[in-house]
Amino acid sequence: MIITDTHTHLYSEAFDADRTEMINRAIRQGVSRFFIPAIDSTYTASMYQLEKDFPKHVFLMMGLHPTHVKENYKAELSHVEEQLAKRNFYAVGEIGIDLYWDTSTLEIQKEAFKYQIQLAKQYKLPIVIHCRAAFDAIFEVLENEKSDDLFGIFHCFTGTLEQAQQAISYNMKLGIGGVATFKNGKIDQFLNQIHLKHIVLETDSPYLSPVPYRGKRNESAYIIKVLEKLSQIYNVPLDKIAEITTQNSKNIFKI
Repeated sequence: MIITDTHTHLYSEAFDADRTEMINRAIRQGVSRFFIPAIDSTYTASMYQLEKDFPKHVFLMMGLHPTHVKENYKAELSHVEEQLAKRNFYAVGEIGIDLYWDTSTLEIQKEAFKYQIQLAKQYKLPIVIHCRAAFDAIFEVLENEKSDDLFGIFHCFTGTLEQAQQAISYNMKLGIGGVATFKNGKIDQFLNQIHLKHIVLETDSPYLSPVPYRGKRNESAYIIKVLEKLSQIYNVPLDKIAEITTQNSKNIFKI
């Protein structure tokens, strides 16, 4: 059984004490593909080190996270552009809009989001979207940018059925993680109305641990709990969910 974690921050400081053991734990569980989103330029070196340490398992993205769109965002976007020009990446991400922490940066967040979508189109790469308290703003940008060469993943999808359908209409897969296991997560109530061809698995580790680890540090091995939950929701065997979602990730990332 090959399992793909389409979104995991393995370079996070939360793993500094046991990173290699933690990754090997996941590999033993069958999680053999880890897709690594960028945050900002301060993490680039540690992302490259991770790829060097696990070359057969780690696949990097490049982008500027919306919560890191600050006064220096133009310099950060230049860094993204420089890296994309230098070497191969598998997506532009994670990018998007976050209005949970700071609404004052909305306009520059939108600008950075649009700019990075354009870069993704230029390099024929998927985008990986971060959306928090910002569905309307995200959809407004996607509506303006929609085209055959816009595609990707709506990471950590937590919206309604209608919002799921709208995201899918923009050529986005839905990234499903620990929230699907939460009692108040809500997405488990309608996910079976979304065809499995639109779903990819993720952990967003070290964040959003699935039940029964909720409130503790998340890690890629815990994606098994997400798999188990989806197996219940869809009434489909675990290995079949793993097979379909991994194939979906291959269709997106082209690897």
